Amino acid sequence: MIDKKHLQHFTNIVGEENIYSDKAHLLAYSYDATREHFEPDAVVFPRDEADVSEILKYCNEHQIVIVPRGAGSGFTGGALPSKGGIVLAMEKHMNKILEIDMKNMVAIVQPGVINMDLQKKVEEVGLFYPPDPASQDYSTIGGNVSENAGGMRAAKYGITKDYVMATRAVLPNGDVIKAGKRTIKDVAGYNISGILIASEGTLAVLTEITLKLIPKPKMTKTAMGIFATVNDAMEAVYKTMASGITPVAMEFLDNLTIRAVEETFHKGLPVDAGALLVTDVDGNLEDDLDFQLAQIEKVFRENGCSDFKVAKDDKEAADIWFARRNASPSLSIYGSKKLNEDVTVPRSALPELLEKFYAIADKYNVKIPCFGHTGDGNVHTNVMVDGSDPEQVKIAYKAIEEVFQATIDLGGTLSGEHGIGLAKAPYMKMAFTDAEMALFKSIKKAFDPNNILNPAKMGLD
Repeated sequence: MIDKKHLQHFTNIVGEENIYSDKAHLLAYSYDATREHFEPDAVVFPRDEADVSEILKYCNEHQIVIVPRGAGSGFTGGALPSKGGIVLAMEKHMNKILEIDMKNMVAIVQPGVINMDLQKKVEEVGLFYPPDPASQDYSTIGGNVSENAGGMRAAKYGITKDYVMATRAVLPNGDVIKAGKRTIKDVAGYNISGILIASEGTLAVLTEITLKLIPKPKMTKTAMGIFATVNDAMEAVYKTMASGITPVAMEFLDNLTIRAVEETFHKGLPVDAGALLVTDVDGNLEDDLDFQLAQIEKVFRENGCSDFKVAKDDKEAADIWFARRNASPSLSIYGSKKLNEDVTVPRSALPELLEKFYAIADKYNVKIPCFGHTGDGNVHTNVMVDGSDPEQVKIAYKAIEEVFQATIDLGGTLSGEHGIGLAKAPYMKMAFTDAEMALFKSIKKAFDPNNILNPAKMGLD
């Protein structure tokens, strides 16, 4: 438990209405999407950057742990206070869109801004912020930057790091830094902003983020291809991306996922299909969209697509996307516990990756339904077991370790968008050499010598 004198000091900084240590608040801020629970000692809502600076300076002097938090929607425990301490919650006050610069096409926001709120605001003036994580309706930009979030539009538009131009942040000692500029080019000094992206709140606390915007395309069209085998679908993915056409999204569902969605929602999906691919194209001319779809259909059919459906209107497009958007919750039919990993490989390795995953499923006699953002090689792999059976849970973790090893063997990475946090920390040594891990730890030490910022995350302790 934290000493009451420390709580009083934080109260003096932010006011009584912005600090809580009652059971209700501690419980509310003890979890994220992992379903793991760790109660903090207190929850503090800073009003501005000056509050953040004062809080961090005091915590650094008194060795008090600080865990920055956005919406708590992460899948790897990155915002969990696993060592207790103070949760620094940004959503109450530091949630403003500070500027939309039309001339330079940038937005300046505070970390607590909701992703979808920013998207809507910039689209009102004809601009576009593409990163669209599945949690876009409630996840915050600060959290998106801290985890380097992706989304379905990543195949064409990239991920969060591709839009961060500059950041303001507070170091553990209370110093405020500005990293990057709103200029298109900037090669002066080290890329500190780049280091802060995906650092999961372990190096500094973000207080302001400058984001690149682009003109919004005038129209979008959606299509779906049905394949007899998942291998055919994976071949079609990388061959499409190499054909000169870059779809906005290229999402897939395997047979187990198709069956789960159909059993749960009864949408008339082809339950005998090996896989579905859902794709979007966009642009400013309808003829261009039709050309892109014709090229995609050509590649799909050359690689085993038996049926190719183009949505005639927004309703049909929504119907096509329904299965993909509801894939994750439908998988509960296969078990009460889901080990959900977001591994990523080079696109050409997708066919072999899925083959390896299904072999692992057979080896351990578990279900491993897969879906995800195959346009950028990102597969959501779900090991499903009965969570009430300790032996099944033990088997599931063995299967996940082999999933990671198969991914690494194919030149892939442990995480494409969810981050490492607590959940994947034990596997970091599988993916990185001792020298690389030592370098990560030295960077952490340089920023945070007293290890007060989000300790125990990313395998750095």
